[in-house]
Amino acid sequence: MNTALAAPPTWADVAHARERIAGAAHRTPVLTSRTLDTRTGVRAFLKGEHLQRIGAFKFRGGFNAIAALSPEVRARGVVAFSSGNHAQAIALAAQQHGIPATIVMPTNSPRTKREATAGYGARVVLYDPTTESRETIGAAIAAESGATLIPPFDHPDVIAGQGTTAAELIEDVGPLDWLLVCCGGGGLLSGCALAAAQLSPGCKVVGVEPEAGDDVTRSFRSGERQFVTLPDTIADGARTPAPGLLTLPIILAHVHDMVTVPDRALIEAARFMALTMKQVIEPTGGLALAALLTGAVRPAPGARVGVVLSGGNVDAAMLRWMLMDDTDRPATPPTT
Repeated sequence: MNTALAAPPTWADVAHARERIAGAAHRTPVLTSRTLDTRTGVRAFLKGEHLQRIGAFKFRGGFNAIAALSPEVRARGVVAFSSGNHAQAIALAAQQHGIPATIVMPTNSPRTKREATAGYGARVVLYDPTTESRETIGAAIAAESGATLIPPFDHPDVIAGQGTTAAELIEDVGPLDWLLVCCGGGGLLSGCALAAAQLSPGCKVVGVEPEAGDDVTRSFRSGERQFVTLPDTIADGARTPAPGLLTLPIILAHVHDMVTVPDRALIEAARFMALTMKQVIEPTGGLALAALLTGAVRPAPGARVGVVLSGGNVDAAMLRWMLMDDTDRPATPPTT
């Protein structure tokens, strides 16, 4: 699919995606914490996408995109490029549809994500992100094999699938005053913004990026796509160079604000989830929670705030590092 020529998704596409993924994706739980509410002064509702199939929200968009293909096109297989969660999503969704999948992954992607992707039956092709282009490699494989390329965020069916996350949350807890959403390339954020605009029109939607990977925040401020080079952040799922051609216009139209948080805030969010709520999240999965905990977003006291926990696929070494006391934690995170 040529993204530049694709029609942007609408709420109707999100609603259709809900029908496609029903019975395949989990309806993930909404978690609450009196400790969190007391600390932040709001009523927080955490959408647990770390408990989604493959451990991240990405399964929603990946499954929806494959299910939307015609049987003839689907049979030729699919190709994707991803640092990990979209890779696993496409691999599992392809396995469930009985079709081949090839996934292009960077050599610095977490080992657990590479192993899980291969474990779902996909062929994994590694590339060096400092010298090679995943888009070029993915397009070449698709052209040679006749498979369909499904990018990680800039695809209408992927965006629509991710939007089902917020649709479920609002249906389960009612209208929200704020919705905080993790942001890499903007697929989850733009899809959730479409759902919030339809189901909770008064809700302020805020996207959250790592400080070192603030391409969407810069783009939001300027109104034009901005690029960053090889973001140096522990939030591996948000190491994107720029927002998508489809995601940015939706973000500009429906998102209230963009904020960033430092990596130390992601460590704090992961520690809070593990030590207080007994849940494991990956660094990227804690972006939205980190914004609430650090005050990067300051809702009024008592506000009803939705927070998307986007994923839980973290290497054991990274988890151990994040859970160390500040005085004992090495300055450099472990390599994955």
